[in-house]
Amino acid sequence: MADIKTKKSARKSFFEIKVPLTSAKVQVYGNSVEEIDGKVIKIDLTRNLKGKNLELRLRAKNVNGVLEGKPISLELIGSYIRRAMRPGIDYVEDSFVAETKDGKARVKPFLITRNRVSRAVRRELRNLARKHLETYLKARNHLEIFSELMTNKIQKELFLKLKKIYPLAFCEIRVFEVLGA
Repeated sequence: MADIKTKKSARKSFFEIKVPLTSAKVQVYGNSVEEIDGKVIKIDLTRNLKGKNLELRLRAKNVNGVLEGKPISLELIGSYIRRAMRPGIDYVEDSFVAETKDGKARVKPFLITRNRVSRAVRRELRNLARKHLETYLKARNHLEIFSELMTNKIQKELFLKLKKIYPLAFCEIRVFEVLGA
């Protein structure tokens, strides 16, 4: 029993993490900056985005003694999507890996049509959404994409393009995740 070393607990305190995408400052509880470095933090952006239930995941990085949050993924919360679902409609989802300016990312678009549609229409919506997003993301880096997703710029462009095939009730990017982060 004498071989077991007890770790002397240091005094914990709050450390501030700067998030460049949002104006919010995040407080994290820990022993030291080194301990928090590399940890994943989740931020609920519902209040900032007028009820749009988005969850931002960040990885804390120690940059010259200051903690910064680098975004890993942006995800729509499931309850937000379930609220948009109605009887007599169809939904279209997809999942693919797209090239960005500074790496790869997994993208999962989610579309809801106004009425029931045929499988061919759903396939056309899925294919056009994939093609549009792949070309759009190739010209931008991760931080630009995260900020445009939060301001709804990408979704609006996609919606305007897809409504020429069939009118949509809902057009969102359900998940955007940086691969290898």
